[in-house]
Amino acid sequence: MRSRWKRLGNEQTKTAFLALLPSFVLFSAFTVYPIFYSLYLSFFNASLLSPMRRFVGLDNYVNLLQNPTFQKAVKNTILYTTGVVPVGIALSLIVAVLLNKKLRFRGFFRAAFFAPVITSMVAVSIVWTWMLEPNYGLINGLLAKIGIAGPGWLTDPSWALTSVILLSIWKNLGFNMVIFLAGLQNISPEINESADMDGVSAWQRLRYITIPMMRGPIGFAAIVSMIKSMQVFGQVYVMTGGGPANSTMVIVYYLYQQAFEFYRSGYASAIAWVLFIGILVLTLIQNRMLTSQS
Repeated sequence: MRSRWKRLGNEQTKTAFLALLPSFVLFSAFTVYPIFYSLYLSFFNASLLSPMRRFVGLDNYVNLLQNPTFQKAVKNTILYTTGVVPVGIALSLIVAVLLNKKLRFRGFFRAAFFAPVITSMVAVSIVWTWMLEPNYGLINGLLAKIGIAGPGWLTDPSWALTSVILLSIWKNLGFNMVIFLAGLQNISPEINESADMDGVSAWQRLRYITIPMMRGPIGFAAIVSMIKSMQVFGQVYVMTGGGPANSTMVIVYYLYQQAFEFYRSGYASAIAWVLFIGILVLTLIQNRMLTSQS
């Protein structure tokens, strides 16, 4: 009997291995190999236009960290992340709490808030570029009707990054909202009923009941939002192209420029690995903080 089960287990293992082999080969060819090849390439002075490459050791990393444009890109990425993550999570939580109540057309509002999440970033960015156009855009047109001169949203260096942040908060709000709605469903109705009987206000309920019991979903949303924000690219590419005056230059767009406009593949690979290490460190710190609070 034991040998029969052992033989059956071996047959199942072989079948599973053969079934997973095509996916494993594709994953290795298009994910694992490019990752390690980019690490190898980051130590060379290499170009997409030439097969010749010269070993430079850590020079790409040293030059990168000393580059003023990269330093500006790091600063903008941090500003973008600190603008998008906390505000986006706070708004998403408020919307989720409101839409968790028994309201008329609740399904419609949930779908409306989630629709931007599944809409193409390119399409959304084009629409927002038109809305934020300083001369004939919708936003400045509405502001003019109430006597306010709107700023040059995407042409003024002091407003351009803010405009990108506003778009990102709006687009990602529905994603975090769904996560929080799922978490709210796990809060026992008896707790809310007891709070109603004790006369607890909406703010007190949110602060002392909802947020502590939603620590897991909030932490997950914070980590995912931070990772996505550190990799922001599409809206910057479409709306500003890193300008004006590098005011919206972020790390991934700088990487794109070096790799596909200036063809410096070795230098671009170094940027990718610096970004990866930065995201990894921030994720570990954030996860450690959330674990220590639980």
